[in-house]
Amino acid sequence: MERGRPTGLFVGLCTLDVIQLVDHAPGSNEKLTAREQVVAAGGPAANAAVAFGYLGGAATLLTAIGAHPLGVGAAADLNALGVAVSDLAADSAEPPAVSSILVTAATGERAVASINATAHRLAPPDDLDALVTACDLVEFDGHHMELAVAAARSARALGRTTLFDGGSWKAGTQDLLPLIDVAVCSADFRPPGTSTPTDTLPFLREHGVVWSAVSGGGDPIVWAGPDGEGTVDVPSVKVTDTLGAGDVLHGALAHHLALQGRPMSEGFVEALSGAAVVASRACASFGTRAWMRER
Repeated sequence: MERGRPTGLFVGLCTLDVIQLVDHAPGSNEKLTAREQVVAAGGPAANAAVAFGYLGGAATLLTAIGAHPLGVGAAADLNALGVAVSDLAADSAEPPAVSSILVTAATGERAVASINATAHRLAPPDDLDALVTACDLVEFDGHHMELAVAAARSARALGRTTLFDGGSWKAGTQDLLPLIDVAVCSADFRPPGTSTPTDTLPFLREHGVVWSAVSGGGDPIVWAGPDGEGTVDVPSVKVTDTLGAGDVLHGALAHHLALQGRPMSEGFVEALSGAAVVASRACASFGTRAWMRER
């Protein structure tokens, strides 16, 4: 492990994103000419790995992409950004998951259609423990759940910090949570029996998560830990595109936590605050990459 440089393993979804900036979402049988287009590797874990690497970390993505030309393009995009890819579907000739995304120019709101991780059921690789050993932190986005649970068990046994990106409740999430140190969920994450972020935080605590938070776009991030709770303000920006903002938040948070080691109250709040700054910056430009070119 390179001294002073945080290392992260990101376990989850990789897609090929086709992102179009449009004036409005099309109606039935309507054709639109987009203002701009971005084609890039995407998915929560992949985007978080890119952000982690951009901020100075060494990121490895454990996922399924495949040998189809579209998958080769997605992997090449990640490699060009410094993300090492461990592809558990490397021999598959099937196309990767493709996310079709429309971003409305006036609001930055996005509409997404994708098959996500439904095309692959991934068994843990033989070198899983070695991959976990080589990192400071392991992040999960809840996709490829069987693989995620196995990696989280390995991380817990090896004393590595585990971070969960809760975009939505998925089958098997209940098996992953007891192995998670830090969970930051979106307002759309709805565990069984909950209806608001105030319900989500105690649910996570009851299921073994020590540090938790719920983000809500531009609203303050609500957090809770073993010795306190509170909110973290999100910087106000002119929103151009909200796509991937949560992924960037998690990549930046992973970077802060990997530098800190085991989270403590003050450090957790500082990490959330720093990550919110980066995620807000990502919302100010179109697509999932432009924010890294605009300093």
